[in-house]
Amino acid sequence: MKSWASLLSLPARPRPPVGVTPADGVYAENKWRLLRYRPRKEGPAWHTPVLMVPSLINRHYVLDLMPGKSFVEFLVEQGHDVYCLDWGTPEGEDRFVSFDDVCDSYLGRAVRRATRLSGAPAVHLCGYCMGGTLAAIYAAARPERVASLLALASPVGFHDEGLLSRWTRSASFDVGALVEAFGNVPWQLMQSAFHLLRPTLSLSKAVHVLDRAWDDEFLDGFVALETWGQDNVSLPGDFYRRYVEELYRGDALLAGTFTLSGRPARLTSIGCPTLCVTFAHDNIVPWQSAAVLLERIGSADKQHLHLAGGHVGALVSRKAKAELWPKLSRWWQERDGG
Repeated sequence: MKSWASLLSLPARPRPPVGVTPADGVYAENKWRLLRYRPRKEGPAWHTPVLMVPSLINRHYVLDLMPGKSFVEFLVEQGHDVYCLDWGTPEGEDRFVSFDDVCDSYLGRAVRRATRLSGAPAVHLCGYCMGGTLAAIYAAARPERVASLLALASPVGFHDEGLLSRWTRSASFDVGALVEAFGNVPWQLMQSAFHLLRPTLSLSKAVHVLDRAWDDEFLDGFVALETWGQDNVSLPGDFYRRYVEELYRGDALLAGTFTLSGRPARLTSIGCPTLCVTFAHDNIVPWQSAAVLLERIGSADKQHLHLAGGHVGALVSRKAKAELWPKLSRWWQERDGG
């Protein structure tokens, strides 16, 4: 009876608070800002700060989903000094924001500001999805202030068997015409493509909710994740054009031809400790296209953590809080100050 009552009340269920771990904006430019999460009362236990680099397509608060299900909240409790990029919402005038603007200028300023505020010489870069691709490129071209690189489900090799790779590399996909027509690439277009990757996802979610309708904690987490999943962001057109043409179509990272503001961004130049996390059932970033990072980098300290689960769920689940998050925290702790 309670299950059906919970299920029937779902449309009117109050949305749980998302992205509420206390933080201060410590730098802002154009539409983006850098957040610094307030440390625990006794202060950070670890010297090297962690800088989160989320994808530009989705909001940053998937890393700070809700109280009790927040990766950021967990890291703060473990004594880490945590920063996160909030990319903001591009507007019409941002259609000419380039890949170099985002990955070199914006990310570079965030790195420098985090080191200055923390008093550390370098940061632990932690990138999720596209954010991990940006972090790897930055670490390859600008290694000076990068203490370590952690890539969470981040594509590096783009010529794979995944549907996104096939669609993007098809002759019928005219990225130039798309950018000329829209300026910024509409989030609705990208969201539709992600839905087509798993056409039965909505039905699967409905069945899962039916099975767990008695669980209020699950329902709160479900609504929070759906809130984030529908809170999408358009991409600056110039950034998107290069992302598609050089990375998806040219596979430039594996080819060793990608540059950042004219500087070579070769994966072999990455010499910092590197951890690559992949998910076996990731239909957005096939795990092989992320794991190839470790085959190409020059670091002697590199590890691969391969887990069950999908692109998002494996990062924010109860199991992630119990197993994945502690492993990542320990990995950084063991390399503190390094």
